[in-house]
Amino acid sequence: MLSWIRREPSAVLFAAQLSAVLLYPFMEDAGVGRALFSVFGIAILGLVVLAVRSSPGLTWVGVLLGLPATILLLIQAVTGSDGLLPYSSALEAALYFYAAGALIVYMLADHEITKDELFAVGATFTLVAWAFAFVYIVCQAIDPGSFTAAVDPHADRTWMELLFLSFTTLSSTGLSDVVPVSPFARGLVMLEMLAGLGYVAMVVSRLVGLTVMRGTASDD
Repeated sequence: MLSWIRREPSAVLFAAQLSAVLLYPFMEDAGVGRALFSVFGIAILGLVVLAVRSSPGLTWVGVLLGLPATILLLIQAVTGSDGLLPYSSALEAALYFYAAGALIVYMLADHEITKDELFAVGATFTLVAWAFAFVYIVCQAIDPGSFTAAVDPHADRTWMELLFLSFTTLSSTGLSDVVPVSPFARGLVMLEMLAGLGYVAMVVSRLVGLTVMRGTASDD
């Protein structure tokens, strides 16, 4: 099992993230359930960081971010309190951004496209979406009322609502009923828009470049 995870780390991460999108709504009202589920996500993410590391130094970055985040989430799971949520979310956001960068380096490391690299395309997208959702959690904690929605507009937005906002922003579909209303929150959303456009442009340009390279090689 571990050898398969090391061979296909991106596929494991991508499957876990997609499963979370479907399973988490059933755990939305349980703070402890969310904390435990986040710990599971960090464990999977840690395996991916170890598998795609470029050097031992980069691996330590993942460990230094993931270990305190896991400890904070475990404390939340035991106490049932969300008081530490902004701090754990900040660490998780940094860890997810780091892992997304590691996967991008992994995908661009050579001129061959493996099956795992194809899964890495989707896994990187979900990592960035998760990372921005955690950033929105922190933003909401620092500046309450940063986000509003059609339902219960004055309440704090839930994790699933902010994740939905992140996915719709990153994919440029613009279908979210969750809206940033504070200037700083709108700035964060604009950064995610740029990240989404840049990521799509990078993936498309890489595929086109590899296609042209293969065509040139076959002509020779």
